Amino acid sequence: GKPVVSWRVKRLLTALFLLTLLAACDKPLTVEQQVISTIREMEARIEAGERRAFMEYIADDFTARDGRMNRDQVRAMVVFQLNRYERLQAQLFPIAVTETGADTAEASFRALVTGGPNWIPDSGQVYDFETAWRRDGDDWMLVSADWDPVPLDEVIDKLPVPSSDP
Repeated sequence: GKPVVSWRVKRLLTALFLLTLLAACDKPLTVEQQVISTIREMEARIEAGERRAFMEYIADDFTARDGRMNRDQVRAMVVFQLNRYERLQAQLFPIAVTETGADTAEASFRALVTGGPNWIPDSGQVYDFETAWRRDGDDWMLVSADWDPVPLDEVIDKLPVPSSDP
């Protein structure tokens, strides 16, 4: 006949299964996952128009544009852009993260930044970003950033060619 499994064995197997699931979910995030998560959070904060929350991820000793811009100047630029555009959005393309030390990392990515008064943006630009990060406790802080506009023809050249279905 059919094997009989006692309720105690079923409960034990269920408990072991749940513990295995919990252990799998409890793995710490990699440095790459942590930095990407921080970048995505910054993206969400700027899109929500939350300047202060966005700036919380920028280190006090932050520099940008090859040292020509500091944290206060970035704050002023963010305020200007948020006042200029009712809606500011960023579409980030693959983020590559490299761990550079025990508590440091670099991330590079391409971003399409758009702005406008309504749901449809009336201006936009693609930028290549190079960023450096430092762990501060449990948080990753942006310590430097450089960005360059990408010419439109370079962006268009990299678009996939549409298929010509008959």
